[in-house]
Amino acid sequence: WPRPGPDGSRAPGAAHLPTDLPSTGPGGSALPPNALPPNTPPPPAAPPAPAAGVRFDRPPQPDGYATPAEAYRTQPDEYPLQAPDPRVSAEPAAPAAGTGGKVCVACRAGRVDDDGYCENCGHAQPRERDHMEQESGPVAAVSDRGLRHHRNEDAFAIGTTALPDGSPASVAIVCDGVSSATRPDDASAAAARAASETLLAALPRGVHPQQAMHDAIVAASRAVNSLAEEPATAREHAPHQNAPACTIVGSVVTSGLLIVGWVGDSRAYWVPVDRSAPPARLTEDDSWAAQMVAAGLMNEAEAYADERAHAITGWLGADAYELEPHTAAFKPDRPGVVVVCTDGLWNYAEAAEEMARVVPLDAATHPLHSARVLVGHALDGGGHDNVTVALVPFPAVPQGAGSA
Repeated sequence: WPRPGPDGSRAPGAAHLPTDLPSTGPGGSALPPNALPPNTPPPPAAPPAPAAGVRFDRPPQPDGYATPAEAYRTQPDEYPLQAPDPRVSAEPAAPAAGTGGKVCVACRAGRVDDDGYCENCGHAQPRERDHMEQESGPVAAVSDRGLRHHRNEDAFAIGTTALPDGSPASVAIVCDGVSSATRPDDASAAAARAASETLLAALPRGVHPQQAMHDAIVAASRAVNSLAEEPATAREHAPHQNAPACTIVGSVVTSGLLIVGWVGDSRAYWVPVDRSAPPARLTEDDSWAAQMVAAGLMNEAEAYADERAHAITGWLGADAYELEPHTAAFKPDRPGVVVVCTDGLWNYAEAAEEMARVVPLDAATHPLHSARVLVGHALDGGGHDNVTVALVPFPAVPQGAGSA
């Protein structure tokens, strides 16, 4: 790879050996071990106001109301209508009385009006982004609205390319729109598109994958920042507008190198094909809980039991503080698969060992089917949030290869 500049700035860090897993950050600092959320409920007292630089990745609760950590996973939020399970094949329904229009997917009886709502039960009908699937060579991704939200605010972008020496490289980007921000769905889509385009353009030119990942996150940040200058759509007008925002996590896989980059609390996991080898979480959350643990103020059990645990301290957006893209490089010594996902999935499989148990054994050879299985796992767990996951086999597979 090209040598670093004379001042050493923005130079790719040295890759870690397989024995270094669980991973280390770009500066070589060890990432904290995984921990399962505790079964005991958090204290009933309402949390103090979050400090500056902390943002909640969901609409805030009314004043004086604190949502327990477990309720975040199992109870609906501000959207009272529950969406039908997208995995269930719709049974033939009787035509809407007196019309030849679309029939509601929820009540299977009412007619759908021009605005996309059922005239019988009022349920919003599926939109293009409600459930998305894509396969690009050996890489696959699935995104679903889930069972509680009224729209999908996640986005992904995947692709394959070749390095200057002709060896293959696989790319996956996953973004999660911040629900408390304006236009979170536009933010995640813009970030995913900008990051993937940057990576797929830089890698064939010989830019080191870790440097390319850093540049891709910067490009994604600029794309989200530019949305703040655009007028909000009519349906987004509200008394309190704030800048569009999202999190980002991405992975680049080559024949011998695994790169991850992130800002926020979306994650990447390493799951070896040989399940007797240990899995690992490759990213560290930009969240209140992670900061408390890193500062030694709480242990993981205490931090993740707090109502503020999922408040994010890093995001892409015009109102974000100084952008600090995190990148890390690894050299696994065996085949495996990289799981790139939003918290809509890892909330139901948080520890690396948990994630490895729900990833199908043939994920490296059947990534699309396996991504569907993982989305189904989140839906079975309650589907509280949007769910997005991309699977990237390691080492990279030549272009043209995919699910058997």
